[in-house]
Amino acid sequence: MADLIERTLLAGVPALLVRPAAIRERAPTVLWYHGFGADKDTHLPELRRFANAGLLAVGVDAVDHGERRAAAADLAQGTARSAADSERAFELLVGGTVAEVPALIDALLERGTTDGERIAVAGVSMGACIVYGAIPRDRRIRAAVALLGSPERNSLDDAGPEVARFFPTALLSITAGRDSIVPPAAARALHCRLAPFYDRAPDRLSYVTIPGAPHFMCAKDWEDAIGETCEWLCRFAKE
Repeated sequence: MADLIERTLLAGVPALLVRPAAIRERAPTVLWYHGFGADKDTHLPELRRFANAGLLAVGVDAVDHGERRAAAADLAQGTARSAADSERAFELLVGGTVAEVPALIDALLERGTTDGERIAVAGVSMGACIVYGAIPRDRRIRAAVALLGSPERNSLDDAGPEVARFFPTALLSITAGRDSIVPPAAARALHCRLAPFYDRAPDRLSYVTIPGAPHFMCAKDWEDAIGETCEWLCRFAKE
């Protein structure tokens, strides 16, 4: 299926929009967030896959990444930073990007291309940390997928995720069993805390681990993870 690609600014944030050419009306939409050191263009294949499934796929450059690149380069080098300083800088990147989510959704609605009742967010690694922070911040998010991320690193403060504000967002977390960069324990613990809030609709909460996979997983495992992501988004963001 052919898709249409547009590069634009949404609320001042560089974005890459991919949508099926056949869809002209307000579409179910997913905001996609990349990992640390990557950018929106890194995941054009995933954006196209989501678009071909009937979603308006929006790749977003996180703070200091892609067309906004600045401090991320220094943070990646890490030569002049202590571990604590690097961690704090990372949290600022995540927190700053999370804070932009409501304005991005507003901008998409103003364009008239997004169905306000069918909005999702998804991301990988740092992008997944952003997803965990975005869900309680904007209640318009209907579905979410966090791949290889941690809910402990999504905020500018130490309060952690506001678990009471997650439901009814349909959340799928995918972790790697041998992930030494972002260990799965925090995501698993979050799902345990969330379970009582999802008693009325347990099908809207799912935690999946890919056994034996490292953070930088093989092509087949990534393909399987993106396949599950696409199915989840289509199931809950298009309903």
